[in-house]
Amino acid sequence: MRGISNSDMTPELFEKISRICGLGRIISAPQPLTGGYMHKMYSLFTENGRYAVKLLDPYVMARPTAAENFAKAEKYERLLEEKGLPIVPALVFDEKKMQYTDGRYFYVYNYFDGKALKDKEITQAHCCKIGSVLADIHSIGRQSEGFVPDMQDINWDGYISRMADIDSELYKLLSDNRGLLYESMKKGNAAKAKLPRDISMCHNDMDSKNVLWKGSKFGIIDLECLDLSSPVTEAFELALCWSGYESCAIDLTLMDSFVSAYLGSGGSLGCDAETLYHSNCGRLEWLEYNIRKTLGEECAEEDRASAMAQVKETMAHVIYYHDAKSDIVNSLENITKGG
Repeated sequence: MRGISNSDMTPELFEKISRICGLGRIISAPQPLTGGYMHKMYSLFTENGRYAVKLLDPYVMARPTAAENFAKAEKYERLLEEKGLPIVPALVFDEKKMQYTDGRYFYVYNYFDGKALKDKEITQAHCCKIGSVLADIHSIGRQSEGFVPDMQDINWDGYISRMADIDSELYKLLSDNRGLLYESMKKGNAAKAKLPRDISMCHNDMDSKNVLWKGSKFGIIDLECLDLSSPVTEAFELALCWSGYESCAIDLTLMDSFVSAYLGSGGSLGCDAETLYHSNCGRLEWLEYNIRKTLGEECAEEDRASAMAQVKETMAHVIYYHDAKSDIVNSLENITKGG
């Protein structure tokens, strides 16, 4: 199966989407929106208003679990709508959110006129708002049991060996950090085994690129990953992301604001700082995903360059996180005393 290429985004496709969903006559050419890595987003102006169209990645949709996962996410999205939380939900047409035409699965949204914040634009006020709303999300569907840690068993040696024939720079980068990759995976698995077993509603991808701001108001987007999972894991991951982890420059003051707001709004971390730190090893899965794409698996040829860039960027995060351990753990210990 091939991926969606720019040449596939024909005017006819968008005309058909607009007709199927009753959006009205298109009055200007659809424009790509930034931010989506797996799926493609477009802005669509019609006589009835402005919409955002998300074309879902065909490789993702071909996975055996795709239909079930998207159906669950839609159910949880409706729950968040009912609770009045600040999300940007997919619109419903013919009693369905997900639509299909010409081999393309897609969602349509009312366009939210906001922007995602860069790390340098994030303030303590932003962190407090997101920490608080995350606690509200985690209050939904809470259960004391149910979390089953997803233990990682990644054959880094196999990937490193195959990368030798693909890209010498990436081969050296992965080879030089082989020990760190295996160490992070081992300690991560041990830490995840110690995490609390409670589960709740989680967004599972609510970093700064998936929250759009207009002044002090914001809308949470990209809700396809909504599911019941570990609130502890998500809270810590997002505290890092909203405090500068994406730029490899964590501001501990921002992390403090995020975690304090989360705890103050009813959230709980429920384990020691060292366990929290090592449990945050999800970047390894993202690294593996992009290594596989770089190697030509589940990837259109035109997407391999972006996958290679993601390998470099993710590896930089893994190295930075390892080097920043002492500061992160010490700060967490101070924040969570009694939390």
